[in-house]
Amino acid sequence: METLTAVRAPSPEEYRTIVEQAPILIWRAGPDMLCDYFNERWLQFTGRSTAEEVGNGWAEGVHPDDLQRCLDIYTNHFQRRVVFEMEYRLRRHDGAYRWLFDRGVPFFLGDGAFGGYIGSCTDVTARVDAEAELERHRQEELAKVQRLLPICAWCGKVRNDQGYWQRVELYLQDSGLGMASHGMCEACFAKFESANPG
Repeated sequence: METLTAVRAPSPEEYRTIVEQAPILIWRAGPDMLCDYFNERWLQFTGRSTAEEVGNGWAEGVHPDDLQRCLDIYTNHFQRRVVFEMEYRLRRHDGAYRWLFDRGVPFFLGDGAFGGYIGSCTDVTARVDAEAELERHRQEELAKVQRLLPICAWCGKVRNDQGYWQRVELYLQDSGLGMASHGMCEACFAKFESANPG
């Protein structure tokens, strides 16, 4: 029979090592909404110092197209002291923007007072790129389907965008695709001649 090993709580130094070396980016903000801590992974990712990131310095790395939405989510949830999740692009140390999934959680001190937020971020660029590629393919396939022209196999009429069947020449004219000229292919001409001799 297996014996249970007593679980030992990590020492403060071990906690620090876990937080600093965790494979995710970690940040903390005080009750004033200003960030006052970033782990080593965050600083390695951005290539910036703690002094550059604290306060609102971290926002300098957020993609301009994502910044306002990011700040709106952050401040709205912070004021309500509820968990938030968001995705935004953050500039990496090499200048490339990477998509991050950021989850912020309010924390409370021993006396129950609101202490601020602790957040963790993971790089989800591969997933975002894959979703964008799938959407691109979906749009291409949709465009191909939309270009299909429904033609009646019996009478040769074409169904227009309103669902009505009309002759090909009227469809082309109404759709602004041009005018049709009438002619006769060789096979039909041969049939016509044999049906109408002399």
